[in-house]
Amino acid sequence: MTLKDVAGRLGVSWDLVKEIHMKYLSGKYEPPSLEGVENIGIDEFAVKKGHIYKTIVVDLNTGRILYVGEGKGADALEKFWRRIRRKGIIIKHVATDLSAAFTLSVLKNCPHAVHVFDHFHVVKLMNDKLDEIRRLQYAMEKDINKRGVLKGTRYLLLRNGKDIFDKQFKTRLDNALAMNKPLSQAYYLKEQLHEIWTQLYKEDAEKVLLDWVEQARESKVPQLLKMANVLMAHRTGILAWYDCHLSTGKVEGINNKIKVMKRNAYGFRDEKYFKLRLYALHDCRITQNVG
Repeated sequence: MTLKDVAGRLGVSWDLVKEIHMKYLSGKYEPPSLEGVENIGIDEFAVKKGHIYKTIVVDLNTGRILYVGEGKGADALEKFWRRIRRKGIIIKHVATDLSAAFTLSVLKNCPHAVHVFDHFHVVKLMNDKLDEIRRLQYAMEKDINKRGVLKGTRYLLLRNGKDIFDKQFKTRLDNALAMNKPLSQAYYLKEQLHEIWTQLYKEDAEKVLLDWVEQARESKVPQLLKMANVLMAHRTGILAWYDCHLSTGKVEGINNKIKVMKRNAYGFRDEKYFKLRLYALHDCRITQNVG
């Protein structure tokens, strides 16, 4: 039941129900316990339109939100790191996206932890490069027939090739790749990128990564050159996946739950209440229907 429904059922004010709920959440979940925390994931999410963000730290073992910071970047994590130091917590593994701010913050505050760059974000970045190439090649193409083939291929290019079963779609993709070399090079490198995380051993994965970088550089395609530089700059963190097999997948799942919670509650005006709801998000008994 929502707060409004509970208030109506009991014949009391909405504010009173919220006050009771806040008191319960505060006593049960605030501050979140750091006992036994070793592996964390860090990410940000948009609170509302207008580039207003919050940063969350998640226990990758339990799925609990350990910290909610205002804004995004290194400054948003300062209070969390202070609490980590005060409690004497030793963080062993940290999973983040490729954010430079997160990288510097982790290096500064827990330099001995294994920092893993999430492979889903690496793949997403490559997809962005591929789509950029597609748009550029379409804009540069003068032949009307070729432009017709390239138009509307974004969905096909970004899907995994092995998942395209429709013969008509497969033919259209093949035609688009056959007529445009830069697009073809980018597409097949996009497909090969996944192989970095499918090897049995870290040493083999590094060989795959270096081979990918060499092919990208040989292509001379500017977007692929940039992607190659990103892989080399983040090589250690990308390959660190083989040391612990952690990612920010659990954090992304929590971000989706936050979106649903905000939508069901039509937003939150009370920042304190919103934060308490986030701390209780892992407990579906508490957060499923209350809004």
